[in-house]
Amino acid sequence: MSMSVGPGDGDEETPMSEINTTPLVDVMLVLLIIFLITIPVVIQAVEVTLPKVQFEPTQTKPENVLLSVRGNSRGECEIYWQLKRVNSAQLLDLAVKKLEDEIKRQGGAQNVTQETMPEAHIRGDVDTPYRCIGGAIFTMQRAGFARVGFISEPPPGSVAVQRL
Repeated sequence: MSMSVGPGDGDEETPMSEINTTPLVDVMLVLLIIFLITIPVVIQAVEVTLPKVQFEPTQTKPENVLLSVRGNSRGECEIYWQLKRVNSAQLLDLAVKKLEDEIKRQGGAQNVTQETMPEAHIRGDVDTPYRCIGGAIFTMQRAGFARVGFISEPPPGSVAVQRL
C-alpha cells in the first residue's frame, strides 16, 4: 500500500481524492480474527440427556419440618412453618429450637446420625420466586439442617412408583 503525504511535482495544491485504507483494513482484519475465535465458543452446545423422573411417595417422619413457601402479589415472600406464617428470623429460631429438641430427645449429639437427623421439606408454589425458596433453604441450612428436600406434586395422570 502506498500513502501520499504532500503535493506532487507541481506546485499546485490539489485536494487528495484517495482515502488511506490501511488503518481500516487493519481494524477489519483484527475484528475478523476476533469473531472467528469467539463465535464457535458462544455457539457451542453440549448434548445433555436429562433423567426420567418417576415420582415416589415421600415417607414423612414426625420429626421432619414441613415448610410452605410462596410469593404474594406485592412481591414479598411468605413462609409457613406447618400452618403458621413466620418471617426469616422466626424461621431461624424455630429451626434451631427444633434441632435442639430433637438432639435432646435422642439423648445427646453423639446419638444423632444422618438417618435420625430431621429433614426440612419445602413445598413451593409454581409462581414462587426463586429468591423466596433459596432464602428458606439458606435459613434452614444456617440453622443446622443438613438435609433439605422439595415436595412436588406429580402431574395429573402419572403413576407413583413405590419401591420396597
